[in-house]
Formats: sequence, C-alpha cells, structure tokens
Amino acid sequence: MFWTKKVVIGDGERGLVYRNRRFQQILLPGVHRLSVFGGVPQVSVHNVANGAAYAGNDQDSLLEALGTQLGPHFVLANVGAQQVGLLLRNGRIDEVLPPGSRRLYWQGAVATEVQLLPLEDEPRVPTAVLHRLGQLGVLPRVATLSTVPSESVGLLFIDGTLRRALGAGLHAFWNFNGNVSVERVELRARSLDVAGQELLSRDKVTLRVNLAATVQVVDPVLAHRTLSQADEFVYRQLQFGLRQAIATRSLDELLADKAALDGEIASHVRAAIDGHGVQLLGVGIKDVILPGEMKEILNGVVLAEKQAQASVIRRREEANATRSQLNTAKLIEDNPVLMRLKELEALEKVTEKIDKLTVFGGLDGVLKQLVTMK
Repeated sequence: MFWTKKVVIGDGERGLVYRNRRFQQILLPGVHRLSVFGGVPQVSVHNVANGAAYAGNDQDSLLEALGTQLGPHFVLANVGAQQVGLLLRNGRIDEVLPPGSRRLYWQGAVATEVQLLPLEDEPRVPTAVLHRLGQLGVLPRVATLSTVPSESVGLLFIDGTLRRALGAGLHAFWNFNGNVSVERVELRARSLDVAGQELLSRDKVTLRVNLAATVQVVDPVLAHRTLSQADEFVYRQLQFGLRQAIATRSLDELLADKAALDGEIASHVRAAIDGHGVQLLGVGIKDVILPGEMKEILNGVVLAEKQAQASVIRRREEANATRSQLNTAKLIEDNPVLMRLKELEALEKVTEKIDKLTVFGGLDGVLKQLVTMK
C-alpha cells in the first residue's frame, strides 16, 4: 500500500526504526508494515547473532529512549573506573572490558551477560579467571604475566613502587590502571669469583690472587631496598677485604697460613653486608700466583732446604748402621757359635750363585778352608 512501508527482519537480526531522525521502536524478526504518515520511517537493520556489540553511533540516545525497555533487547556493560568487565556469552568469557567502558550488546539466541570485577590496590587476576582467559588467548594483552620458579621469589612493582614479594608459581595482574612488573630474585646459594687481583704484600712482593666466595640472598625485599646490585656490592667488599688482608702480611706469612687469611676476609665482608639481606656462606683463596723471578727464588730456597734435610737424614742413617755393625761384631767376638753361623750363611750366599761346584778333600775341607774368617 502507498501509505505503508514493508520491512522484513530476518532471524538473527533486529531493526531500529527512526522517524524524523528520532528513534521510535525495535523490530523483531518477521514482516512489518510501517505507516508513512508523520514522516517516512528509516529502518536500520543490525546483526544480533552471537550477542554482537551495537555498532551505531547513537548509543547514549538509544539508552535514554529505551529506558526500562532496554533489558529485553540489550545488555549494558557499564564498567567503572576501578573495575574490569568480563563479557560472557553462554557462560564463557569472550571479551575483557577495560575500566571506564560503556557498551551495548544485543540480546539474541546467545545468552550474553557482563561480570564486573573490582580493581583493588593490587590488581591480581583471580585464579579461576586466569585459566579461562588463557584459553581465550587474550591474557598477554590485558594482563602482566610472570612465572616465578621454585627456589626464587618475585618482587612486585606497581608504578615503580615495590609492593611485596611473590612466591613460586604463575602470577597475573591487570595492566589497566598502572604499570605492573615482577623482578625475579634467586634464593639459592651462588658463587662469586674474584680473579686476577694484583696486590702488594707487606714486604713489597707483587702477587696475583684468585678468590672464591659463596653468597645467598636471605631477604630479597631488604636487599632491593638497600642495595642497587647485591652481587656487585659483595664483589667490591671481597676486593676490599682481600686487599686489606694481603697488605698486612709478608709473603712467608701468606704462604704459611691461608686459613687465617680466609677468616679475616670473611669477617670484613660479613660486617660490611650485615643488614642488607645478603649472607656470606664461605670464602677461600684459590690461587696465589707469584712473579717469575720470585718463583725461581722460592724454588731454590725449597730445593736447598730439602737437600739439607736429606743430608741430615743420610748421616743419621749411616750412624745408625755403623752402630748396628759394631754391636754385631761384639756379639760375634764373644760367641764362637754365632761366628760359625755367620760363616755358614756366607757359604750359602756364595753357593747360590754357583751353577756347578767340585769339592776336593771332602766337606770338612770346604767348611774349614773355603770359609775362614780371620
């Protein structure tokens, strides 16, 4: 008819009727005839499948015009400045709405709702939401993720301010209302090597010393607040302690008692790092490297000492051997039977080295004439 306008709205669609540039009504799926009296109606057809967002530019005007009739057709997402919105379609998270969002979503075949979560001072993502957002694939875009391994802690910073320490595990924080970062700190003991330190002993001998130490962070929050770089601080204190200990000792004292040197260095470092959340577990001198000339001199001294010791030992053993022979001679002089026994032992040693022996004059001749001690 000439005074009506036919409008067809399909399944999964809604029609918004405007007359004289003002909203009038919403058309559901079906065939509609609209009167042209009072102005030709303009119909805007929208796809509402899967709870689509309203794409028009008159969202606020539409909200005002519908008033209490909004519920059957739209879902309003009105997210506050300290809130995060979760858009759920059929009970599953489909979108994350940032703070301050104001959006309209069509009500259709898909059940659509908006869940609001408070943004607290520490904007942690709830554990249940964390896994669902991970399946959705939007987690890296809306949250800061950090995995803290075992035997470590994480230091939580919000807008550059240290808040607290985090335990091992996966942590996620909304990144809408602040810059969130997590710094990992190792709690296990680790080694620090102070290598190639050229130092001067008390007797003006130049040495190159290698030092090894074992340190551990016991209070990561305190260590961060008092030290910019914990390892570098301990390294410098090891250098200072080593230099001080070497300068007060001569070369002979250094080589004679390294354990005392280790204890002095450890005492200096422990006093310096006390109250900084770092613990020194142990320290030890690995190598003391001398210049080439000094090494040759020391080798000569050691060689002379060992030769002198060997000479003393040799003289002492010779004196003991001579004394033993004298005692044996006195025993033989006083005992003829012992003398004869020694003669027979000498004969036995001689005959062991002879392959064939011819005896003249009988065995008595051999015993009396071949072996005779005068």
